[in-house]
Amino acid sequence: MKLVIFSDTHGCHESLNMPEGDMVIFAGDMCAYGRCSEARNFIQWFERLDYKYRIYIAGNHDWPFYKDRSFGNKNTNSDKAIYLEDEAVEIEGLKIYGSPWQPEFCDWAFNLKRGEQLYNKWKMIPDDTNILITHGPPATIRDCCPLPVGCDDLLSRVKQVKPDLHIFGHIHTQWGMSFRDGITFVNGSIVDDWNAKQNEPIALEI
Repeated sequence: MKLVIFSDTHGCHESLNMPEGDMVIFAGDMCAYGRCSEARNFIQWFERLDYKYRIYIAGNHDWPFYKDRSFGNKNTNSDKAIYLEDEAVEIEGLKIYGSPWQPEFCDWAFNLKRGEQLYNKWKMIPDDTNILITHGPPATIRDCCPLPVGCDDLLSRVKQVKPDLHIFGHIHTQWGMSFRDGITFVNGSIVDDWNAKQNEPIALEI
């Protein structure tokens, strides 16, 4: 299956060059200012994309999903796209889990304190996950901003679960792929630190 992966568009989604694929995955931060109108505009665009499967999570700028925890499922979900928030879906044998949380970062949405709060979120990741989608990165993997800001507890859980693929964003300057211990890590951030488009979605086979 060919996946198309991206995150952190912050309003520039309509300028992307979307490659062909079977499934598109977005790892959060569709909004620039956290407005409902931004989120709805993105989702309407996302649902029209020419892929068999469309999966997305929220990020720390996506306040509508945080303020109204039924927003993704109640107001925007359809058979055209699947919104994941601490939950899993299985598609053609691939078990996919998505979660928007990250360590406290500039007092935005889906922030939790390091330690027990985040540990309790990450232990919810099923052991048989094939594709893990989080907004924030694990510690030491494409997480420098410019100092490392990734989550240690997330890294520990990823090492336990050993998904084939871990997708995230959040740290704009760390776009790209890394490989460690048989796991492919992808930071799909589209914009730079000034929210100007800098990158394109990443396509890969799984």
